[in-house]
Amino acid sequence: MLAGRQALPITFVAVDAVEPGMGVRVTDPVAMMVIMPPTIRPLSAADIAAVVEFSLRAWAPVFESFRTVLGERVYQAVYPDWSATQARAVEAICQDDTAAVWVAERHGRPVGYVAVRIHADDSTGEIDMLAVDPLVQRQGIGTALTRFAIQRLRDGGVGLVVVGTGGDPGHAAARRVYERLGFVGLPLVRYYARLDTDAGHSPA
Repeated sequence: MLAGRQALPITFVAVDAVEPGMGVRVTDPVAMMVIMPPTIRPLSAADIAAVVEFSLRAWAPVFESFRTVLGERVYQAVYPDWSATQARAVEAICQDDTAAVWVAERHGRPVGYVAVRIHADDSTGEIDMLAVDPLVQRQGIGTALTRFAIQRLRDGGVGLVVVGTGGDPGHAAARRVYERLGFVGLPLVRYYARLDTDAGHSPA
């Protein structure tokens, strides 16, 4: 999940709708080795550089998807330097005392993370940011982090959790994870139009 959530559709789930044991039973020992869930633990300051680095690699295809959807001129106006913006956003959430952040660890190194917030005014929770290292994607780590976050929010007394994600092709995998876990999407569309007329272009 990316920074700048105002541009993204929103998905909701009642946390009691997700059973803690939901999943697929696997008995084959080789398959179990492949999909064995990662160790999930609280973020430490020593993790931040690695989390920023793999998050940028994870999100690069997403921003290419944005480029395709928006067209080059609008894309450059909206995301002139996405990697610097996202790096600052990840660092900020990792250092934010109002957020709880956990990392998924494999072989002693962080390979995914999730950040959540609880909004005390309305007893809702939010999955604020989530990313998985592309080297270990499609191994259930994003699902494990999402389940973990939902359970921590449930333990905190939250009755409704929200997560924002994109409706573009680059976010298709994220949408599948959330929908499998019982989230219900509220489709939103954010339109952009450039009003300048540089290099002979008409407004677009």
